[in-house]
Amino acid sequence: MGGLTALAVVVVAYTLVASKLDRWWISGPMVFVAAGAVLGPAGLNVLPLSVTNEAVLTVTELTLALLLFSDASTVRLREVEGDAGLPTRLLFVGLPLTILAGALVAHLVFPEIPWAAAALIATILAPTDTALGLAVVTNRSVPTRIRRALNVESGLNDGIATPFVTLFIAILAAEEGLGDRAWGLEALKQIGLAIVAAVVVGYIGGKLMVFAKDHGWTSDVSEQIAILALALLAYEGSVAIGGNGFVAAFAGGILFGAATRRRLDESVQFTETLGLSATFLVWSVFGALFLGALFTHGLSAQPVIYAILSLAVIRMVPVALALIGTRLRPATVVFMGWFGPRGLASVVFTLLAWEDIEHADGGGMLLQTATWTILLSVVLHGISASPLVARYGSYVASLGDVPEKAPASEPRIRVRDLAGRRGPEGQQLQEAE
Repeated sequence: MGGLTALAVVVVAYTLVASKLDRWWISGPMVFVAAGAVLGPAGLNVLPLSVTNEAVLTVTELTLALLLFSDASTVRLREVEGDAGLPTRLLFVGLPLTILAGALVAHLVFPEIPWAAAALIATILAPTDTALGLAVVTNRSVPTRIRRALNVESGLNDGIATPFVTLFIAILAAEEGLGDRAWGLEALKQIGLAIVAAVVVGYIGGKLMVFAKDHGWTSDVSEQIAILALALLAYEGSVAIGGNGFVAAFAGGILFGAATRRRLDESVQFTETLGLSATFLVWSVFGALFLGALFTHGLSAQPVIYAILSLAVIRMVPVALALIGTRLRPATVVFMGWFGPRGLASVVFTLLAWEDIEHADGGGMLLQTATWTILLSVVLHGISASPLVARYGSYVASLGDVPEKAPASEPRIRVRDLAGRRGPEGQQLQEAE
């Protein structure tokens, strides 16, 4: 049996028992990371994947682009206008502090690597992915304010981190003589051209879709296909003119949402679902290539130490600092700090970085560090989500009138797994166990 055939069998098998596995705390990423490890070069060696394979890189990049566009276009910022403090603190205080703390720790743990590499490692591992702990944002025993803040954070922080990833890759490549010395101008050019592409595709495209919809020229299916095409066009159009495709996809999604005033959120779900399907392959790539390299080229203690610190300290301390003054209970602060799983964005960013700086100082260490951090996150956040949510929910329920329980509207949960916890308000959200 060929590798792709075997992987297709795994996809079918998983889709048939997704909800059952979820009750056993087994997530989709766990399944496909394991499948990739078994089928990849370090296992049965039947899955034809390699880091330099153009098809692999294309699929992983387009997957992130689709999810960046759909996430940004459907995050309902107007819903948090009266309670914007929590997501704003997490995104604009917690995220920069996480990158700074990650860079400092990386410099201490890996004194032999340059500062640019330390900053790149930190930035790659800063974005969060609720797909690895979806029980946190779907279980109604967790206060709505907390679920919504974590949901908005995970929907936007990968897009916010993207320009910094681009910048640090350019700096590191320039320092190692692998790229343009004028890294500042190059990074600004890529971001500027990406914004141009985002305006043209996201905002103007969104306005055209609203105009066509109001005149009865579209159908539900044509709207779904059009949104998918716009997401791809934002990415590919930006790349074609020399811009950063991920920045364009993220900014294009924000502008599309603003132009359509979220009237097409339901149609965006098609793009989300296609992106979800593609994540199966991305997680398999992670298992086949990253884990294979990890266990076949010797183990080092430094990446493991950094990975543990990344999950237990590097995010949790900045989140605690960002939430000072909110009057949230310490248990809530710890809960929000812990549930910052590293996921798809970190995998794709690592592939991009590896493509550009494979032979740079710290390149191999970056790959090992990212792999260990993502692997531990997939396992630890996946198995801890349900039990910790139940325990935290019971704790909050025992409290009286606390800031955590302030009235708030339900978040829109993005389609990121097949366990049935999806969709807009009220659709198959978990109740307390």
